[in-house]
Amino acid sequence: MKLKPLNKQVVVITGATSGIGLATAKLAAKRGAKLVLAARSDEDLRKVATELRQKGAQVAIVVADVARIPDVERIAAAAQEKFGGFDTWINNAAASIWGRLEEVSDEDSRRMFDTNFWGVVNGSLTALKVLKKRGGALINLGSVASDIAFPLQGMYSASKHAIKGFTDALRIELEEEGAPVSVTLIKPSAINTPFPQHAKNYMDKEPKLPPPVYEPEEVANAIIHATEHPERDIYIGGGGKAFSTMNKYMPGTMDLMNEKVTMKLQARDEAPRHPAGSLHSPAIRDGKVRGDHPGYVMKKSLYTRASLHPVLTGAFAALAGGVAVALLAGKK
Repeated sequence: MKLKPLNKQVVVITGATSGIGLATAKLAAKRGAKLVLAARSDEDLRKVATELRQKGAQVAIVVADVARIPDVERIAAAAQEKFGGFDTWINNAAASIWGRLEEVSDEDSRRMFDTNFWGVVNGSLTALKVLKKRGGALINLGSVASDIAFPLQGMYSASKHAIKGFTDALRIELEEEGAPVSVTLIKPSAINTPFPQHAKNYMDKEPKLPPPVYEPEEVANAIIHATEHPERDIYIGGGGKAFSTMNKYMPGTMDLMNEKVTMKLQARDEAPRHPAGSLHSPAIRDGKVRGDHPGYVMKKSLYTRASLHPVLTGAFAALAGGVAVALLAGKK
């Protein structure tokens, strides 16, 4: 399957005013893509669009709640009206909840699933009406939580498991019918975005992400790669890949680690800042790519970069091995 160069593409991004979505929008604009950006906050969208247009980008914005099919259809309509369609659709919008499962209200759980799972479903099925005709890429944001169940984020983990099941089944069906659509699931580890501050928080302390934590630009790089190169799954962070593998082959050990360690690593030693978060409305207006994670944040993931360029990585490894052998032979 051939995908267009990014500078020839129109790219749709949901959840585009914060974190991973915003980092991806900035990188795509820098690479020459035309953008259709969607989020719930008109003010934040206008701010982002103004910044990108000042740098020469062509941008259309749509105020939309991805949980509502009519809103998602308006995103596709805006892309058609402004640019004649789109080539890549990125389902990035997401929400979370910190709290024990028995404490979380039914209303909050359903609202989060409406955004995380049904938002991906709505976006995917709407995008396919265009992509199946002209070809292109569908990119869904899952998580390492698509493979692992994180305590205190149980409903979030459940929604990401659901996204993985939906995305995998959709990919198979499209491949069976020969549709010219690349379907990629992105699986980030913990990422240093304002995500914890946007979450609904039931705890008596401010939430934080468990390590290892990576910068959002690392996710954006992987997403941009998938706009031009068909990929099945992309893990962001070797730590997340390691945890996923451990959970597959040693689930009991992973459960014990989550119980004894992860439970204690998801709260700061400070009072909650915004307990309601942005779950039900865009109440927190940050427009920021990065969060303020209090611990160490990894700038790059060598594992992710190697997985995206296996031939080049293999060549470098072979070269390094050859040099090592030559040096040893010289010493002998």
